[in-house]
Amino acid sequence: MDYPKFEVIGVTGLPEFKAGDNLGEEILKALTRMNVPIENGDVLVVSQKVVSKVEGMTVDLTRVVPSQRALEIAKACGKDPRFVELVLQESQSVEYVAPGHLIVTTKHGITCANAGIDVSNVDGTQNTVLLLPKDPDLSAKKLKEYIKNKTGKNVAVIISDTHGRTLREGQINVAIGLSGLNPFRDYRGKADMKGYVLRVKLIAVADEIASAAELVIGQATEKIPVALIKGLNVVEEGEYSAKTLNMPKERWFFKPQNKFN
Repeated sequence: MDYPKFEVIGVTGLPEFKAGDNLGEEILKALTRMNVPIENGDVLVVSQKVVSKVEGMTVDLTRVVPSQRALEIAKACGKDPRFVELVLQESQSVEYVAPGHLIVTTKHGITCANAGIDVSNVDGTQNTVLLLPKDPDLSAKKLKEYIKNKTGKNVAVIISDTHGRTLREGQINVAIGLSGLNPFRDYRGKADMKGYVLRVKLIAVADEIASAAELVIGQATEKIPVALIKGLNVVEEGEYSAKTLNMPKERWFFKPQNKFN
């Protein structure tokens, strides 16, 4: 019997990426060494960190001069004022400030801690940080097109990042950029097995795929920043964007209040 299933394959043997490297080329070379073919309908999930590295999104904190606003927020949250300055530069609004916490909405429209700026696994110091890609959807589109040009195969690409969740412990991977798939599976207006018409069931498929990939991508000491997923029927042409996964502020169920927002 043919049971529903899919496969998540960690892409091993990738180099330590740096600015200017050809990410698509290195992924294809690694898959060739692994004897794993790229096929139509596959989904590539790529860690935001390697995308940011090859796009040159590293910043030296010793060159950052904090503003007065950054100094005030840094005092309230207990973070490096230079780091806070970068967070403010990458944000459109500050949502919540408390000891150990700085929640903002980025220029991409993503509400998250520290504007997604990364310190871990950058260069081994505390003075170099990594910003999110300027346009994660475009990053995904370029990688998708590179794979298509080199292999002739039509795949989807998701750029993933690790985020916390409101009122839930722990973090999961979510899609911050995508190309080649609809980020949602919409069941609204459809009847379930008992005939009940569903009203609110809108599944964030892109986030679910990113989270599944994270189980093999891992964190910290793991050197597997890319996963190839087979067996999902999700590849779809269209002008889709991961930005549609960001809930508009007018629909927020609650809004944190503090003197900085």
